[in-house]
Amino acid sequence: MKNIRNFCIIAHIDHGKSTLADRLLEFTGTISERQKQNQILDNMDLERERGITIKSHAIRMVYNFEGTEYYLNLIDTPGHVDFSYEVSRAIAACEGALLVVDATQGVQAQTISNLYLAMEHNLHIIPVLNKIDMDNAMPDEVGDQIVDLLGCKQDEIILASAKTGYGVDKILESIVKKINPPQGDINAPLQALIFDSVFNPFRGIIAYFRVFNGQIKTNDYVKFVATGKEYNADEIGFLGLNMEPVETVSAGEVGYIISGIKQAKEVKVGDTITHVDNPCEKGIAGFEDVKPMVFAGVYPVDADDYEELRSSMEKLQLNDASLTWEPESSIALGFGFRCGFLGLLHMEITQERLDREFDMDVITTVPNVMYRVFDTKGNIIEVHNPSGMPAPNYIDHVEEPYIMAQIITKTEYIGNVMKLVIEKRGILKNQVYLSSDRVELTCEMPLSEIVFDFYDKLKSISRGYASFDYYQSSFQKADLVRLDILLNGEMVDALSTLIHKGNAYEFGRKICVKLKELIPRQQFEIAIQAAIGSKIIARETIKPVRKDVTAKCYGGDITRKRKLLEKQKKGKKRMRQIGNVEVPQSAFMAVLKRD
Repeated sequence: MKNIRNFCIIAHIDHGKSTLADRLLEFTGTISERQKQNQILDNMDLERERGITIKSHAIRMVYNFEGTEYYLNLIDTPGHVDFSYEVSRAIAACEGALLVVDATQGVQAQTISNLYLAMEHNLHIIPVLNKIDMDNAMPDEVGDQIVDLLGCKQDEIILASAKTGYGVDKILESIVKKINPPQGDINAPLQALIFDSVFNPFRGIIAYFRVFNGQIKTNDYVKFVATGKEYNADEIGFLGLNMEPVETVSAGEVGYIISGIKQAKEVKVGDTITHVDNPCEKGIAGFEDVKPMVFAGVYPVDADDYEELRSSMEKLQLNDASLTWEPESSIALGFGFRCGFLGLLHMEITQERLDREFDMDVITTVPNVMYRVFDTKGNIIEVHNPSGMPAPNYIDHVEEPYIMAQIITKTEYIGNVMKLVIEKRGILKNQVYLSSDRVELTCEMPLSEIVFDFYDKLKSISRGYASFDYYQSSFQKADLVRLDILLNGEMVDALSTLIHKGNAYEFGRKICVKLKELIPRQQFEIAIQAAIGSKIIARETIKPVRKDVTAKCYGGDITRKRKLLEKQKKGKKRMRQIGNVEVPQSAFMAVLKRD
């Protein structure tokens, strides 16, 4: 065990984690010249296209240092705020972390939040200053920021360039010298933490685990503590670039287990594996259950694909433990699921993965957050869906979730950022100058205001410099109303939203105008209305497509034309009573991107 090191890489998005992981794999000879490619651990096409890491990836490297072989288990982590749950899972399985900071951008919001996560788990932090080969790098200035943040000495910071490979040897040396080897008793009953799982269509579910105590051998009879299910360990092994089967995985090591599990719900991330005949006393205190921030309905485009969508969601949840869902139905869209996501990017990625990996065509409704409704009898109702909102006369008051947001930006953009926060009903709590030209703003905001487009607007007003991180802080009383969209007097429940009273008119007006553009013209008039309860606050009318019935009248009295037009008008009125308005998928998407 003294030759094993378990570590992860934490950083803000786009600070060079995946590139550094590539260099570490090359330097230790884990990948051959032939296997070399950029972002080698990012095995999803989506990750390569967008240049972001979505999944944590585990890999084992063998490193020779001063004549001794060391086994380094690296768990690469995502950087985006929407995937912080993945980061927490990786941190729970490690003893040390590389804190990577971009020398051209300095310490960002996500760097700080991931660092605090690592410190809570008592991980040893190795600071790495990346991208020092860039012309606009500021090693001294950013070095001072890291010293302020960590309280370390300037000479403890490793200067590196993941692109060129400079400093990678020093990083590996620090991992061996500074990160503690794992603690654990090899003779104690087996205790292994599942930190990830994937679905393989041929082998069933493959669980990735880290052994804390004891050891596991091939064909051992094991039990998953949380679910109580028992399995035979058909194959265990280490996670190289490909899976490497071995006979034994002992305390301190990271590996995988294949036991022919078919049902997705039988494997829970954070569960403990132990032996059936010699079980451990209690499971490992894993990481807490994920708290979804954003809720949206996901429906199949074709109603017959409902069961297929359910099995796709189960398989996707295996690979993405932060996704939560439950069945629901809608009058407009039929049967589907109400899903909980960590943020808007997470929702977009999930939709994209359903399409690519499972070939599922889905419609996603307007995202919303969870509200707490206090009714007149004193009961508390959790509302995830606007249609679940009780009638106004039964509501005493409504509370909405608030978040504490940390925004780090350059001082020249501070006025624009403050203006945006105040527009979104935010309150500025604190302002700290990290250096002469960088400032950290702490503000309290309603979560519902950042769900849509806050992050995009923040990036555009700060020209990409501002970074943003948040955590849920409390629930506060809110003046909310349910805004319904009516087509010819019929409510479209999929387009209903819960919104702050002050924003309702403007939002209702925008949706009506947008739907007028997107809904195709019919042979009858369509009235699009935005309503709060029985009060109509905005309206647009789509004129009918008309046949020129007066074309055959040339000359003669005007009453001949009028008679034909009246006859047509009656026909249109009859048609409107039985006419059905189809809302196209593009309309749902446009309401989502409400700009």
